[in-house]
Amino acid sequence: MPDRHVAPYGEWESPLDAAALAEGAHLPAEAAYVSGVAWWSEPISRERLVSLFRAGPDGRPERLLPAPWNVRSRVHEYGGGAWTAVDGGAVFVHFDDQRLRRVDGSGADPVPLTPAAPATRYGGLRSHGDAVLAIRETATGEGPTDVERDIVLVPLDGRAAGDAGAVTSVVAGSRFLAQPAVSPDGRRLAWIAWDHPSMPWDGTELRVGDLVDGRVSEWRTVLGGPHESVLQPEWLDDGTLAVISDRTGWWNLYRLPLDTGTPEPLQAEERETGGPLWVLGQRWYLPTGDGRILATSTLGTDEQVLLDPATGERRTLRGDRSRTEWWAVSDGRALLIDDAASEPGGLRELDLATGEYRTLRAAFEGMPLDLFPGAELRDVDGVHAVVHRPSNPRFRAPEGGLPPFVAFVHGGPTAQAGVGLDPAVAYYTSRGIGVVDIDYGGSTGYGRAYRERLRGQWGVVDVADVVTVMTGLAEAGVADAARLAIEGGSAGGWTVLSALTSTDVFACGVSRYGVADAVALATDTHDFEAHYMDGLIGAYPEAADRYAARAPINHVETLTTPVLLLQGSDDRVVPPAQSQAFRDALAARGIRHAYIEFPGEGHGFRGREAIIRAKEASLAFYGAILGFVPPGVPALDLD
Repeated sequence: MPDRHVAPYGEWESPLDAAALAEGAHLPAEAAYVSGVAWWSEPISRERLVSLFRAGPDGRPERLLPAPWNVRSRVHEYGGGAWTAVDGGAVFVHFDDQRLRRVDGSGADPVPLTPAAPATRYGGLRSHGDAVLAIRETATGEGPTDVERDIVLVPLDGRAAGDAGAVTSVVAGSRFLAQPAVSPDGRRLAWIAWDHPSMPWDGTELRVGDLVDGRVSEWRTVLGGPHESVLQPEWLDDGTLAVISDRTGWWNLYRLPLDTGTPEPLQAEERETGGPLWVLGQRWYLPTGDGRILATSTLGTDEQVLLDPATGERRTLRGDRSRTEWWAVSDGRALLIDDAASEPGGLRELDLATGEYRTLRAAFEGMPLDLFPGAELRDVDGVHAVVHRPSNPRFRAPEGGLPPFVAFVHGGPTAQAGVGLDPAVAYYTSRGIGVVDIDYGGSTGYGRAYRERLRGQWGVVDVADVVTVMTGLAEAGVADAARLAIEGGSAGGWTVLSALTSTDVFACGVSRYGVADAVALATDTHDFEAHYMDGLIGAYPEAADRYAARAPINHVETLTTPVLLLQGSDDRVVPPAQSQAFRDALAARGIRHAYIEFPGEGHGFRGREAIIRAKEASLAFYGAILGFVPPGVPALDLD
């Protein structure tokens, strides 16, 4: 093998360009079996939509919905559960009008199932006989929190398309509802409910109600409360539920006989089976139909396990995974979506008899996988992080220097860094720029106590933790202390701006649709997160002084480092006014910066052009500030 080219960190040539990121990261989103055939949804960045696919006879994907059909829900703004399998096809939510439609895979146009109603959205779909259960979200006014929700039953015969009265309201009674499940005998409904100011990882209730003529006649709370997060009820038989609860401080799986009401642990350990319910339809475990249960067990990384409640056996199928989601079982096979540091993410099929996995659809097809770096798990003074060192088989840096490093700060802040192959990481590392993905306090995957380190401390603990990790890497001789950068989106953008305005550790930062003004967010965000900051900072307006003290927009006078701001024009979660106000403050202070707004993009960039420009602008920005010239990207003009 010839010696590698020598070039400074940041100036290595890489075939992994921004266009490859935009077009190749087609990781499936939701999956199911339709008549024994795997169907799934998948984003198409070139068309800025999500489509439905199925496995063809030759194993190749067949697209089922041409443009402009777009399989996305807007319930809670984050959506989820945007389609479900039904007999002979699927029912899906079309993003543009949020109506439900049925498609059979024959090429015929989708058939409407719900009436045209601009104020109504559907999500969290689940098949139920000749109907579909859904979470319905209805606007009752002009404000972002003027909304009501209920669980509804939508018939598959299409009569509700012209008659709104044919949609049955099954149950309401709380601000938020999720994960409805009907008992095998059809006599009971179980679901998850919670109210402001709780978020679903703070406290939820498992409710069970009797069904009479398709409606819940009466219900009771059987598990959960304001300090217990209960998730994903699934019926094991007519009188027994499986459910996730973090009653011990860890999301674990339980068996709940309704006659006793006493939860019995199926997997009692200091690991997590469960996670933050940001989107509807998530599944962390799956009954196999023969008494066993497939489950995800997480402590930083995922294990995929097979549980047998009858014998107590727990068998690990695979470890060192991330983003493991279990979706469907059919004829001894299970569909799951996962990724790993050693394998591209994708849709896989597990043979329950042999334990063998088969990839049905892999992300990053055509990408040079030898450009993806390894994932090194680190605990830096109690803060969890995933380190990705610069890696390119064709290049090396001159002896004696250290690489620039970028801290990735995930959103949420209730979320988790993964170890899977990530082209956004490899885009930097293949050019000689290190990346560290930080699970700061507040992150999931490490139990409730770690999650609640951020309670009341947003803008303090998260900043301290990213500083701890970055200075630790510099002191360990992994990163160049003079060339540390930070980037993040949404809540991660808040941490970026907070770190830049309160510390001198970073040379620059990139904020994607980041929160700059906590007061504006508390008074102008959507209903799902309207009281999120009650737990992160404090109740508003009672804690108004704390909100003002924490907000980066109020500390621009302390900022000396350049900032790149990236924002979607149609963002309803963190409106553009947040980034625009920070831009204006930077301009008034004469601080070098750039502001790029992407027309038609929301909270997260989905379009090909936006993805390309955002990645190239970020790389060019780092080059301009950290002292290297990245080949193949246009320079970025700074104001």
